[in-house]
Amino acid sequence: MRTIPIPVDTGKLTITCVKAPRPRVLNRDTGEIKTDKNGNTVYEVTVSVEDEFGRIELVKIGITGEPPITAGDPVNAVGLVGYVWEMSGRWGISYRASALLPAREAAGV
Repeated sequence: MRTIPIPVDTGKLTITCVKAPRPRVLNRDTGEIKTDKNGNTVYEVTVSVEDEFGRIELVKIGITGEPPITAGDPVNAVGLVGYVWEMSGRWGISYRASALLPAREAAGV
């Protein structure tokens, strides 16, 4: 399976953290935590994403390292990309960001 990263234009989106960051679990039976190629822990953050028309979706964003955000924070998703995947006839989009910052701190980024 080949995936191509698709950059997401976040300019017209309002992103809010709805669940505190937590390490992504690969195997619930063993408790194995996902790591990146450098051995750093990958975190999963559940956010609400509202577009300019008021449509809202809940999505999970993966990020290396624990981001400095908590539930309720407006968030700036730096370098957000989507990856379309397909497995056994099912498909979806997974999201990754290079940084998730509180919007008040990210204004200058």
